[in-house]
Amino acid sequence: MGRVRRGLSEGQAQALEAAFKAAKTYREELPNGPARPVLGLGEAASRFLGPLPETGVPESEVIGDIVQLSEGGLHKMAGPTFFGYVLGASHPVGVAADILVSAWGQNAGSSFETPAITGMERAVCNWVIELLSLPPESGAGLVTGGTVANMVGVMAARNALLAAQGWNVEADGLFSAPEIPVLIGQDAHSAPFAALRYAGFGAGRTNIVTADGEGRIKPDAFRAALDSCSSPPLVILQAGQINTGAFDPFAELIPMVRERNGWVHVDGAFGLWLAAVPELANRLEGVAEADSWAIDLHKWLNAPFDAGMVIVRDRAPLVASMSARGAYLPETTEHWEPSDSTPELSRRARGVPSYAILRHLGRTGVCELVARHCRLAERIARTVSNEPGLTVLNQIHSNQVAICCGEGPDGNDLTMRVLQRVQDNGKVYPTHGEWAGRKIIRASVIGYDMREEDADLLSSEIIEAYRLCAAGVF
Repeated sequence: MGRVRRGLSEGQAQALEAAFKAAKTYREELPNGPARPVLGLGEAASRFLGPLPETGVPESEVIGDIVQLSEGGLHKMAGPTFFGYVLGASHPVGVAADILVSAWGQNAGSSFETPAITGMERAVCNWVIELLSLPPESGAGLVTGGTVANMVGVMAARNALLAAQGWNVEADGLFSAPEIPVLIGQDAHSAPFAALRYAGFGAGRTNIVTADGEGRIKPDAFRAALDSCSSPPLVILQAGQINTGAFDPFAELIPMVRERNGWVHVDGAFGLWLAAVPELANRLEGVAEADSWAIDLHKWLNAPFDAGMVIVRDRAPLVASMSARGAYLPETTEHWEPSDSTPELSRRARGVPSYAILRHLGRTGVCELVARHCRLAERIARTVSNEPGLTVLNQIHSNQVAICCGEGPDGNDLTMRVLQRVQDNGKVYPTHGEWAGRKIIRASVIGYDMREEDADLLSSEIIEAYRLCAAGVF
């Protein structure tokens, strides 16, 4: 009796078609309706919580329920009116490729089993390294995002710095290991602090270096901190301060670290992308002299979540710190093994959407995207600053605008009321923060489809809300 060949059942096919249709409708409707969810967590969660059904529910019914029950509980993060958290907006060609990723169902941890996936992901690594003018011999790994990219970079640094002192950290761990001093700026993001914790350094044992009013490490303070190091240090610099978008002075700082045989890791989650734009690349002068870099693909490239990348100048410590080979796994070949550069053996083919976006945009498209957003940030800052009572607290180094209202403690309260009014109005969605001792409205210009009209809408919403709140209307 011959084997029955099975494809999709009728119900499975209907579920896929319903999901594709709902996804397309959602993206088409992004310009309409409120920018934020209209449901609170309690109401939204109550729609889904409950006992597991005793019997199964038909496939297309499940998809229909998910779409219906999610209504009102989703943020329009993929739209051009979302200015929060430096997230990116999931470019449609990346979303289309992501559908293929889920349909293909490939475990992308091994090149032997998934050669097509590995080929695309290798291309992504090569293209990004070239776009950012980083050393072409660098090793790279595709991870979930900036936090994990920072962690992997720190672990590669840990391997190399201890190996230089005769210690094999992968075999012998950190107990009784030689000391590695860690230096980081006072206005660094939380992600590299998390990376230090994950790597066993401890976030509280770092040497915090003073920064200037834009969040950039001060060279004199940095040299003094280096002079206190008794062994080659791990230094973490940043490209793109989260509130100001500023860059550490790499050209001044990195040579100081080289004098002491230290390792420089750069948290470049979003700011490193400016290196792809010829007229903006000088803002990161010297960054290519570092040893490792962390970058998010779901930020300025607008890849669907999750997508990040770690790049390490010397691939050897990256592989030594990440590779986890079992007897049942293929031996190392001349090709990069995906699992040799990331902390995962099993993972989805997360590089495919980035491949699609890079192919679609090309070098000129990436440059245009980054440059446009930086111009829009400057446009927002100019417009808002012209309103008496509103202050932009930062120079515009990239795509971040830090806005406050009024003065002093009362100004902080006013700023938060203005932000709440803007968010409640639902036309645009900036988020909060703190900078220079003030509560701020932070606008991050990074969605792929953001244009001048979107920047102007954000500015007008903030100005209108400020006028109403300052007048006591709200």
